Amino acid sequence: MAIWLVTGGAGFIGGNFVLEAVARGVRVVNLDALTYAGNLNTLAPLEGNPDHVFVKGDIGDRALVASLLHEHQPDAVLNFAAESHVDRSIEGPGAFIQTNVVGTLALLEAVRDHWKALPKERQDAFRFLHVSTDEVYGTLGETGKFTETTPYAPNSPYSASKAASDHLVRAFHHTYGLPVLTTNCSNNYGPYHFPEKLIPLVIAKALAGEPLPVYGDGKQVRDWLFVSDHCEAIRTVLAKGKVGETYNVGGNSERQNIEVVQAICALLDQHRPREDGKPRASQITHVTDRPGHDRRYAIDASKLKNDLGWEPAYTFEQGIAQTVEWYLTNQAWVQGVLDGSYRLERIGAAA
Repeated sequence: MAIWLVTGGAGFIGGNFVLEAVARGVRVVNLDALTYAGNLNTLAPLEGNPDHVFVKGDIGDRALVASLLHEHQPDAVLNFAAESHVDRSIEGPGAFIQTNVVGTLALLEAVRDHWKALPKERQDAFRFLHVSTDEVYGTLGETGKFTETTPYAPNSPYSASKAASDHLVRAFHHTYGLPVLTTNCSNNYGPYHFPEKLIPLVIAKALAGEPLPVYGDGKQVRDWLFVSDHCEAIRTVLAKGKVGETYNVGGNSERQNIEVVQAICALLDQHRPREDGKPRASQITHVTDRPGHDRRYAIDASKLKNDLGWEPAYTFEQGIAQTVEWYLTNQAWVQGVLDGSYRLERIGAAA
């Protein structure tokens, strides 16, 4: 049985990845600090499962990571742990540097020391996979896509911190020989998404009858990637990726933000219409744009398709329909998040 140490496995992407990994017969040791975006309710389906070991802790705790590596002897470490919300990084960049840069460094040091002590055969088979973002590349004009050779040009404290972590991972490969892989993904969406991000936020606010905030003119373009497609891409890179390489992961689904909001409104009108009969789109409200808001992201994932055979299985229409349906049938999970510290407020606009 494969054993993976997954960091950040109570978050959105990490949680989905852990659920799928255990279902596929992998034993997962799940290290998560349970910050505001971590949610043990996401992992409820694994309660009592001996193939899922949850440990509350920080990737910056090098001694803890070292003890987990020694005790469980994983075949791979997959790093999902990160502060990830751009608006929060604008309001308080320090936490992003601490987790995404300092924390990643501590994790890499612990993994390097563990890896160096392994027998040669296990060294050769071991992998450290770092999950990152397309935001490290900056912004695009109306045409073109990010490739793995696009120069880094981060424009927010969040993307700068992720760029730094990517560089550390690369450096640990070239300096120490650590067998690393890096994935840079486009915007994810799907079940268990913390409702400060666009899609779950719009669903929650629409159902609450509140205004649906759209930044600026709403014509910012993102490439949308259904989270289960992303999980499959990560498993593919882990199994077949070339050590030291970076792989872009995209959904082939460019949409303007306003189009995304309108699609959600149309699905809610169909499945949960307003009592007054008005369309949910009537709740759309344009608000002041985010400071330094990147205009367009688009991923060229052809390397992943051509070299490793992966491509997304879901169209945006299929994925968004499944996502809206999930939130409508899992309101208890959403309410559990809203009963905590987050109340759907906007963050980072005062910068």
